[in-house]
Amino acid sequence: MNRMLLTILACFMVILAFPSRAAEPRQQPTEQERTRTVYIFHQPIVMLQAKFGLTTPEERVLRIHNTLRNFTQADVREPLKIVPVTRYRQQGRLIVMNGKPVMLLAEGDLDEGDDLTLDQAAQRVLARMEIQRTSLRDQYDRGWLALAAVKTAAGLLGLTLFWYGAYRSWRWVRRHYRRKIFENRSWVPQNWRRFVGAIETRLYALLMILLGIMAFYVWLSWIFSLFPWTRVWGESLGDWSVRVVREIALSIVSALPGLMIVLLIFAITALILKLLKVILNQVEAGRLTLPGIHPETVGATRKLISVVVWLFALSAAYPFLPGANSLAFKGISVFFGLMLTLGSAGVMNHAMSGLVLIYSRALRKGDVIRIADNEGLVSEIGMLATKIITRENYVVTVPNAVVVSGKITNLSAQNPDGGVNLTVGVTIGYDTPWRQVHAMLELAANRAQGIDHTQPPLVRQLSLMDWYIAYELQVRLQPDTSLADARDALHSNIQDVFNEFNVQIMSPNFVMQPKGAVRVAKENWYASPAMPPEKSEA
Repeated sequence: MNRMLLTILACFMVILAFPSRAAEPRQQPTEQERTRTVYIFHQPIVMLQAKFGLTTPEERVLRIHNTLRNFTQADVREPLKIVPVTRYRQQGRLIVMNGKPVMLLAEGDLDEGDDLTLDQAAQRVLARMEIQRTSLRDQYDRGWLALAAVKTAAGLLGLTLFWYGAYRSWRWVRRHYRRKIFENRSWVPQNWRRFVGAIETRLYALLMILLGIMAFYVWLSWIFSLFPWTRVWGESLGDWSVRVVREIALSIVSALPGLMIVLLIFAITALILKLLKVILNQVEAGRLTLPGIHPETVGATRKLISVVVWLFALSAAYPFLPGANSLAFKGISVFFGLMLTLGSAGVMNHAMSGLVLIYSRALRKGDVIRIADNEGLVSEIGMLATKIITRENYVVTVPNAVVVSGKITNLSAQNPDGGVNLTVGVTIGYDTPWRQVHAMLELAANRAQGIDHTQPPLVRQLSLMDWYIAYELQVRLQPDTSLADARDALHSNIQDVFNEFNVQIMSPNFVMQPKGAVRVAKENWYASPAMPPEKSEA
């Protein structure tokens, strides 16, 4: 029994260096100071500094280590005492256990910066050693260990019951809110439910999980404190939790002034943007004129100003954000900066091209334009792309960089009333008088639907080719008239008029003059399966 006791004592009585709040063990010990510090049950006791003859402090620590190995279970049951002695012409205090010396604390062991007397230092050392002696004594008390085991089982049962109660309460809360959602009596709007779902149940589940983790942490710290060989772990867990809570509370309190400044900056920013929005709305409505800002560019100007103002506000508020100077915050900033640098080249190209389109006023929403092979109505001018609705009712998305780099033909820019100029071409031989061609094209324009007849049609002779003359007819369409429908109606009436007056249209090209005129007689205009208008209506 004594041999086993000595073995356990030798395992737990380790001589190591460890920082402490007392002055004897150093807060940040050097390697030499570590070898001079007595450490029992993972706790610092004292750092020895006095040298007695040829005996160094390190050798004194080793002697204390060997002395502790020789104590028996009966010795551990007796409390420690302090005996005043004089050794090596120095006043000292001898700490004894069951009449056996354990440690000698001399005046030379004191540090001038401690501001402690020899008796005060000895009392501190005695209090620390007494705590460790009591823990070692409890370790061999079978009654204590049995009671600790019962307490552990009871604590585990209580923890299990708490977890089970939390789970049952979560199920009840889930059923309760499911019923409220089904009956449409929830405080969250029903149209939000498809995005947030049963948010109350999830929040309650998160709360129960946090409480369960906290309960497990308290239970674990408590059972560690019941057993002598794990008591130091229980104290460490308790100290750690208290330290974490204290640090969190201090961090929150210290961050409050900065957060108040951040909220003030954002409130001022929101107020400035509100005022700018009111002013720009007046410009957009035409009730206010500002140099360089036009009604069609107000939307883009509002977005640009908002981005610039918020970036300025964020730059001003950044130093006051909690953790702004931490390495993690700086690392995240570098990461996002790298992502923007690598991925924003093409995006910025399209965005700047979109600004060029908006502020050059080359086109606007509702204009009829022609870009390369795409012709249609502009439905949206975004920061990155322009959307066009074609005559087939397709939506064509053209990147702004492509729009800027090419030729833009705006068919409706010169017509503020919404009408569009439509031009069609036809080629007629030299054997037909050009005046007759002019008259027939004007007659076809007057017959077509969707044409603004208040504006006279305009006929031009574009070129004198080898076998024919190229004519162009320009008309103004009525507002909200489809370009494709108007072109179709105009082409149909041109064919009818030229057939009616026995004039051959020379498209496509030909090499030899045919014997007869290439035309469609009027009686054949509605050859099967085509039907005259009156028959189709009937």
